Amino acid sequence: MEQVDCVVIGAGVVGLAVAREMALQGRETILLERENAFGTVSSARNSEVIHAGIYYPKDSLKAKLCVEGNRLLYEYCRSHQVGTQPYGKLIVASNAAQIDDLQAILYKAEQNHVPEIKLISGAQATILEPQLKCSAAILSSSTGIVDSHGLMLSYLGGFEDAGGMVAYQSPLLSAKPLGNNAVGGYELEISGVDGMKIQTKLLINCAGMSAPAVAQKIVGLPSEQIPKAYFAKGNYFSLSGKSPFHHLIYPIPEPGGLGVHLTLDMGGQAKFGPDVEWLAIESEEQIDYTVNPERGEGFYEAVRQYWPGLKDGALQPDYSGVRAKIMPPNTPAGDFCFNAPQNHGLHGLFNLYGFESPGLTSSLAIAKHLEEQIKSSL
Repeated sequence: MEQVDCVVIGAGVVGLAVAREMALQGRETILLERENAFGTVSSARNSEVIHAGIYYPKDSLKAKLCVEGNRLLYEYCRSHQVGTQPYGKLIVASNAAQIDDLQAILYKAEQNHVPEIKLISGAQATILEPQLKCSAAILSSSTGIVDSHGLMLSYLGGFEDAGGMVAYQSPLLSAKPLGNNAVGGYELEISGVDGMKIQTKLLINCAGMSAPAVAQKIVGLPSEQIPKAYFAKGNYFSLSGKSPFHHLIYPIPEPGGLGVHLTLDMGGQAKFGPDVEWLAIESEEQIDYTVNPERGEGFYEAVRQYWPGLKDGALQPDYSGVRAKIMPPNTPAGDFCFNAPQNHGLHGLFNLYGFESPGLTSSLAIAKHLEEQIKSSL
């Protein structure tokens, strides 16, 4: 039976960053992925936005790791030739009644030590974006777009260069602690074409929205340590024709998401979304990623609050993704959850729950934070 230092489950952007960090630390590491390629689920269905860390509660992991991750990500992409577009972002108050909300967002951003951010007047905003209608705006210059596939490919290359190995089409069937209280590590039973068993000292669950389901397969993990998964679908509509905007445009946030915003891809093409559509399902297998064209009616109404010039028929259903939520609807958004040995009592086991946005931006900082946790638990 193969014996390794570390097994990471899930080859999305966070799993790839974590696996790379583990291998760079000198651990013999295997990355398990149930699909036939990396980054095909949530990591392939997002906005590719490099977030600044504006919206998250002070001292939360999302705030800390997003601000740090933003800096690390831009540095990494520069040194590893991964494409980025530092478009900048405008968060807009579409009327005077929303200016207080805007001031509150700016205060939160300053508490989080977000760099390159300031409040500008509606007139200043329309100089930057003549098609924009707003009473005031926050300009975040460190917000941008990353080529997420290129980034994941780079993480994978770094992982493999450091001696790591990826096993595709290899879902976890079970993980059993070895010895007393898992001090001896874990024996993993893996499904797949041949099936296999692996022993590992460290087991890291980075399965995104499947992380709670993967955790159910770990023998001896207390059930109260496994959160319930909630599924919030985000639908995107693309804009036909050339975008009149050169910044990302965000309205005031809404419960569960950041409102129907305009983002640009690496080539400057505009899309709108995601919205928030809570799904009444129990498992990931029940997700239907089809975008209902009728949802476009709500998009037109939302977008025209800040872009009155949006023409009828200009939006087409594009794609959707589902957020890795561990908090139910109508509750405050949860923080990143590092479920560590001091929480559940199993040595060498780390479950990462609720790693939705800003997981992409924070990926390098998440990997470094986890490494600190591993070292402090040994």
